Amino acid sequence: MRPYHQIPIFECGEPIIAIPLELFAVESPHPYEKLGAPYGDRSPYYLRQSVIENLLQAQNYLNLLHPNWHIQIFDAYRPIAVQQFMVDYSFAQAVQDRELTNVELSPNQRQEIWEAVYAIWAAPSLDEKTPPPHSTGGAVDVTLVDDTGKIVNMGSPIDEMSERSHPDYYANSDRSQTQKYHVHRQLLQDVMLKAGFQRNPREWWHFCFGDQMWAWLNNQSNPANPVTAHYGRLP
Repeated sequence: MRPYHQIPIFECGEPIIAIPLELFAVESPHPYEKLGAPYGDRSPYYLRQSVIENLLQAQNYLNLLHPNWHIQIFDAYRPIAVQQFMVDYSFAQAVQDRELTNVELSPNQRQEIWEAVYAIWAAPSLDEKTPPPHSTGGAVDVTLVDDTGKIVNMGSPIDEMSERSHPDYYANSDRSQTQKYHVHRQLLQDVMLKAGFQRNPREWWHFCFGDQMWAWLNNQSNPANPVTAHYGRLP
């Protein structure tokens, strides 16, 4: 259970629609599709209608500050089967990175790796009260692309399972290069929050609107006006 799972969901029935990719930057083919994630007849580049409208606002805010820069859509809607695939993939990758094999893992090693995986990845829950954020169509993973078409360096890649993923990891750095990473992360946060999103406290790239995490973060910062989630898990 995550803290935001306490938030009740009152599904509003808003449709999930295609992201107008021509207005954003996008990685093609999709990074998880390249790994073999089972999207079936679903597209990863879909979101709830209001989430897309907010993304367009964020893109407009970005252009006021940096003409010809773009928000890059890394990942959006994620069926439960894809969530399960990526959790399993990340566990296997972490085992490989430690130069181990699954059969030789000690119970403590196995637990440590699973804790690292679930620090980044939501559990692929089928419980309608605890949906993974991306499975609601209300969460999106994004970064920035500059006016030369180059991905802006944020100091760590999306999905990295380390403390470098924490949004403020470089906040107190005294090195000019790493200070730039924090400035870039702040820019991304500023344009997204101005458009109504909330940012995952553990991931600089993950933003949400309308789901449980969004409601929980709103309520943390504005307890006098609590809100509930209006996006649940999509079928």
